[in-house]
Amino acid sequence: MPTQPLSQKEIEDRLRELPGWSVEDARLARSYRLADHFAATALVVHVAQIQQELNHHAELTLGYDTVALAVSTHSAGGALTEKDFELAERVEAAAPGHGAH
Repeated sequence: MPTQPLSQKEIEDRLRELPGWSVEDARLARSYRLADHFAATALVVHVAQIQQELNHHAELTLGYDTVALAVSTHSAGGALTEKDFELAERVEAAAPGHGAH
């Protein structure tokens, strides 16, 4: 069964539950700042594990002490779906354990 795009209202409602996340270039996005490069790399590895578990992958950008994510659902024509928000929620839950803010 194909994944259905969320309506603009559904997206706005879901964003209220995810402080720090926004829609940029039609993708759900967030950047995190961490203590140093090692902590940022550890968060990327954790995000990769979450992505594998969900079989849903974001664009990840690793900086010295930053990690940025951007995601949409290719199978829904690049629209935002429940899958994107599930990934964001899982990353948001994992990030504090790495000292991300």
